[in-house]
Amino acid sequence: MTVSKETSPLEHSALKLTITVGKDDVLSLYDETLADYGKTVHIPGFRKGKVPKEVLERKLGDALKEDVLGRIIDRSASSVLDDESFPLKERPLPYSTPKIEGKPVLNLGADLVYSLLYDVLPTVTLGQWKGIEVEIPDVRISDEDIAYELETLRDRNSVVRDREDETPASLNDVVTVNYSELSENGELIPGSERQDFVFTIGTGRNVFKFDDEIIGMKKGEFKEFEKTYPADFEDADLAGKTRKLRVSITALKEKILPELDDEFAQDVDEKYKTLDDLKKSIRNRLEKELEARLKNAKINRLLEKIMETTPVDLPESMIRFQLESQWRNIARNMNVSLDKPHEELMEALRPNAIRALHSRLIVEALINELRLGVSDEELEAFLQHLAEEEKVSLEEIKGYYAKDEMKEVIKDNIKERKLFDILLAENRVNIGAPQTYQEFSSDANR
Repeated sequence: MTVSKETSPLEHSALKLTITVGKDDVLSLYDETLADYGKTVHIPGFRKGKVPKEVLERKLGDALKEDVLGRIIDRSASSVLDDESFPLKERPLPYSTPKIEGKPVLNLGADLVYSLLYDVLPTVTLGQWKGIEVEIPDVRISDEDIAYELETLRDRNSVVRDREDETPASLNDVVTVNYSELSENGELIPGSERQDFVFTIGTGRNVFKFDDEIIGMKKGEFKEFEKTYPADFEDADLAGKTRKLRVSITALKEKILPELDDEFAQDVDEKYKTLDDLKKSIRNRLEKELEARLKNAKINRLLEKIMETTPVDLPESMIRFQLESQWRNIARNMNVSLDKPHEELMEALRPNAIRALHSRLIVEALINELRLGVSDEELEAFLQHLAEEEKVSLEEIKGYYAKDEMKEVIKDNIKERKLFDILLAENRVNIGAPQTYQEFSSDANR
C-alpha cells in the first residue's frame, strides 16, 4: 500500500497526522474485502462463493463500506507508524492511543484522506542551567537526633501486655479498633468500615487522626463523634471537611520500653558492646543519610530554578499516566485497594506529578545536550560500588544486571549522577538558616 503523510503540531504536545491513501489502493482493498465476504456470506438462491458482486454490495450496504474503511485505516496507519524511518519525535506516546479526527467518508472514486490525533513526547528547549544560585538550610546531626533514634529503637524493642478491662486508654497505649464513617443522619457509609486496625495512641498513624478522641475509652466501648480537619490537612480528601466517625476499642495493651543501657545496645545488635557504641553507629548512619539528603536538596532546588526558564508543554495523557503511577505507589504503601482513586485525590496529586515530569524531561534533555555516556570502565566501577554496598560479590551483581534492559537502567543512573555533579560544579549553593535534621527530613519527604 502506497500512502503519503503530513504532520502538524498541536498545543499541549499533541500532533495531527494526516494520511492519504491513493484511490487505486482504496479500490483494491474494497475488492479484497468484497471477495472475503463472497467466500463466507450465505445468500438464498446462490451457492457460497458464487454470489455476484452487485448482489453482495446491495445485501451488505453500508456495513461493507464501514468494514473497508476500517481495513484501510488500520493498514495505512500501521504502515506509517511502524515504519522505522518515521521520526521518534512524531510517534505517539505508549499511553496515548491515536484517535481518528471526525468521521472519514469512503469514496471509491477518490483518495481517502483522514487524520489521527495523539500526544507526542514534549519538546524541551533548555533555558538557563549555569550560573544559578540556590539556598539550602544549615543542617547538622545533633544529640537530640541521636536521642530520637534511640527512642525509636526502644519502641521497636518494646513488649506489650494487656491492660485491665476497666483501664482507660492513654497516650502510648497500643490499641486495636474498629471504625467507620457515618452519614449526617448517623447511618453507616458502606465501604468505610475498617476492622482490627492496630496503632499506638499519639503517633497519629490512622487516616482520621482520632488519637485524642479515643483517650479515656475502655475496651469494649464505642464512641461516635465529629472531627473537622484544617484546610491544609495532609490528606486532600479530608482537608477542610468534617467527618462523622464511629470507633470501638476491641483490645488495649500497654507498651513497656527497655532500659537505655549497655544491655539494650547488645540486644539491638551483638556487634555493640556498649550504649556509646550504638550511639556512634547511629551518628555515622545519620551523617551519611544527611549527606545524601543535602545533595538531593541541592539538585532539586537547581532543577526548580531551571524549570523557571524551561517551560514544557506537557500532554494530558503523560500527566494522567504519572498520576496513576503515583496512586499505585500510594495504594501499595498503604496496603489499600488499587481501584480507581477519587478524582479529588488525583487533583491533589496533580501539581507534584507535573513537577516530577517537568524535572524528568529537563534531566533527559540536559543529558542529551551534554552527550553524556557511560564507558565500560565506569560501568564496572559502579557495579563494584553496588557490590560493596550490598555486601555481595561483583559476580553476583553482574549476574543480576546481566540483561540488556537492566544494564540500561544502571547506565541511566550513572548518566544522572554525572549530570548532577556537573550541575553542582556549574552553579552556586548557599547555606541558609539553621534547621533540625527532623525538620529537614520531614520537608524533604513532602
